[in-house]
Amino acid sequence: MASDSSFRTSSSRSIFEEPSNPYYIHHSDSLGQVLVLQLLTGDNYISWSRAMLIALSVKNKVGFVDSSIPEPQSADPILLNSWTQNNNMVLSWILNLVSKEISASVIFAASAREMWLDFRDRFQQRNDPRIFQLKRELINLRQDKDSVNTYFTKLKTIWEELSNYRPNCSCGTCSCGDVKNLTDFHHMEYIMSFLMGLDDSFSQVRGQLLLMDLMPPINRVFSLVVQEEQQRKTTQASGSHTPTDTMAFTIKSGNTKIHKPGS
Repeated sequence: MASDSSFRTSSSRSIFEEPSNPYYIHHSDSLGQVLVLQLLTGDNYISWSRAMLIALSVKNKVGFVDSSIPEPQSADPILLNSWTQNNNMVLSWILNLVSKEISASVIFAASAREMWLDFRDRFQQRNDPRIFQLKRELINLRQDKDSVNTYFTKLKTIWEELSNYRPNCSCGTCSCGDVKNLTDFHHMEYIMSFLMGLDDSFSQVRGQLLLMDLMPPINRVFSLVVQEEQQRKTTQASGSHTPTDTMAFTIKSGNTKIHKPGS
């Protein structure tokens, strides 16, 4: 936590002009600045708060929402004025990125931290109901008429949020193979979820991938399916009736290679 004494020196004015100081305000910073691309509507709190924390960390202002830079209890007018300026700047940035309905309910918040906690208390769902919701979305997700890229993006969005709720080893001393085995298991689940939701037109490619001795990473699996999709589009555009989903995938020396019939 930043202490008052850390800013109470004879050279206080120059300290606040240091870019590494959280009290520093860059000349490009303004009250109307928009830090992220999405508005907080309530149901998107998890992704919105994550994006906001990243943006605030770039601005070196996270301390004004996480309690590490509370309002100074000092009589130093320079310090108090600087804190007020920064607090109001962060308040404005947050208000710029919430819906009109929500902003009306927090407009009188005294600090950025107070506003941040209000959002967390109101919109952050308990883990179990949210995990249930995400699991259900994952099970029901299908490609339907979407492109492979659009379908994979939807899947990845759900999967990444689910991953945030999974317990991980944080002690840094785990040396057995269980952590790696668990990671590999989740990776395989990711791939299976992707393959299961693909349209039936990709059934042959899906089957060939499942026959691999060593399944490639999820991004490589996605790339191979996209290649098949693009090949079909090219074939259709040329008027050819040659089937394009007869690609056989093999693993050799740890690398995925694509072999077309007759090659």
